[in-house]
Amino acid sequence: MVVGRLSEEGDRLAQSAHPNEDPQTGTGARQLGTIVVKIGGSTLSSQDSSLRDVVALQREGVRPVVVHGGGKMVSDWMRRQGVRPRFVRGLRVTDGPSLDVVVAVLTGLVNKSLVAAVHGLGGRAVGLAGVDGGMIEARVADPELGRVGEVVKVDPRPIEAVVDAGYIPIVASVAISSPGGDNQAPGLLNVNADTAAGEIAGAMDAARLVMLTDVEGVFDSSRRLLPRLTRRQARQLMGSNVIAGGMVPKIGACLKALDSVSSAHIVDGRRAGALLDALADVDIGTRVI
Repeated sequence: MVVGRLSEEGDRLAQSAHPNEDPQTGTGARQLGTIVVKIGGSTLSSQDSSLRDVVALQREGVRPVVVHGGGKMVSDWMRRQGVRPRFVRGLRVTDGPSLDVVVAVLTGLVNKSLVAAVHGLGGRAVGLAGVDGGMIEARVADPELGRVGEVVKVDPRPIEAVVDAGYIPIVASVAISSPGGDNQAPGLLNVNADTAAGEIAGAMDAARLVMLTDVEGVFDSSRRLLPRLTRRQARQLMGSNVIAGGMVPKIGACLKALDSVSSAHIVDGRRAGALLDALADVDIGTRVI
């Protein structure tokens, strides 16, 4: 039964976090504190257990923060309007018309669908975007990417307020732009969700960052899964283009978060219980250390 499995995983979380504590009390799980979970469009599938796991973790006393993308859905809506998505180094190129679609889909359709799904699972969630409260401030760092932002500042207080009120924050990766030198009023920028998750995890001093994706983890040049990856190895693999495409921002987010987060993990979110297994230190995916 699903409920039984989640209870077992909660006990494992308690034991792995603090092996000397009684797992029946859930004290160890509570000691995990804040965790940041990045999820993608696949989590909207009824076959994905990620949101169910997030709700279970909150019940165990963990403080989960969900950061989401939705690139596939954004691409689908862009195609409906005759706009072909373009990517550079794994990042979406976002011009003015594309930004309208990005904001509408991420902060509207995807975000509210995730909030509704959490409530359907018996949890409580509040949908946010990085622009809310000036939570994520960014600037255009590469004109080649258009209205894509590089994060310059994260104010975690809006997220913390939601968590403290007993809700799961579900954050869409849309940021507010820093005012330009010409005193132009701040606008909106698209921020890669992986990048946003890493920045938020660092700003909140989260205990763990888990990146749920649609691949098993990071592979070496021989297509073998790497269960552990040091910062030095990660940079070498990116430099030699072994790590490329959409994995680049994921690794970059992990490296950024590790300045203050104890553990960053990239796992296949399509696997049942992947989030719980990652937090319980089961040997899955790739742990960046």
